[in-house]
Amino acid sequence: MSSNLATREYRASNGIFYRVVGNGAPLLLLHGLMASGAMFGPLVELLQGRFRMLIPDLRGHGKSGDLPGPYDVPALAADLDLVMTASGFEQAAVLGYSHGGPIALQLAHTRPNNVSKLMLVCTYARNTGTLRERIEGNAFLALLALFSPGTLANLLVQPSKPKSKGAVGLTRQQAVWLRTLMATNHSGPMRGAVRGMIAFDGRAWLKELRVPTLVVGGTHDTAVPRYHFDTLVSGIPAACGRLVERAGHTLMWTHTRELAEIIRVQWQ
Repeated sequence: MSSNLATREYRASNGIFYRVVGNGAPLLLLHGLMASGAMFGPLVELLQGRFRMLIPDLRGHGKSGDLPGPYDVPALAADLDLVMTASGFEQAAVLGYSHGGPIALQLAHTRPNNVSKLMLVCTYARNTGTLRERIEGNAFLALLALFSPGTLANLLVQPSKPKSKGAVGLTRQQAVWLRTLMATNHSGPMRGAVRGMIAFDGRAWLKELRVPTLVVGGTHDTAVPRYHFDTLVSGIPAACGRLVERAGHTLMWTHTRELAEIIRVQWQ
């Protein structure tokens, strides 16, 4: 999963690490929980000739992992002010993946002039919308007090079972790569980020968003069930939806070419 992309690396004055890759229309990529901007590597390889991509490691994650909190969604979105200014991305299309989605939503809500278009992939307006999800969120928080992100990644990230009839899963190589990426994070910031995930609820102001929005989901995503997709599509006035067949929450890696083509069409 390594890449030979011509990448320029920087650190904003607030300490946020970010990369700039490619040439073309500006595109900001926001990664998910317990990951970093490196998760977009396979996708970036396919888009570098069409987009100039800004890829930060969010506060508490990856090479921004040593920065102090808070790690809630408003704080992570506010960090992007300096990053976008420093990198010359005063306005950009924004793609938020998984927990990057709420940060993209927050950015579009509080700084609408910075967001030209919005793509929300495998994500939500509120992660803990059901009793089961609230239990799971708090259980995950408790597990992070007992185990390192690397240990949890080894448990959670598994390759696809042979001849599986459900979602297309990760290859063994992809699973090992993703576990390694997740293991670079630290327990304290991850607990703060999970608390931020549990607290976030943008449903009340989705109707205020006016940016053109595409919501992308997987038909077999059990981590972010279908109702989250429907909430975003119905709640954002300028939104339309696209479901990817046999895709789960790892859509980024199992359906990379399909996602890249969706992005090209959306922002051609």
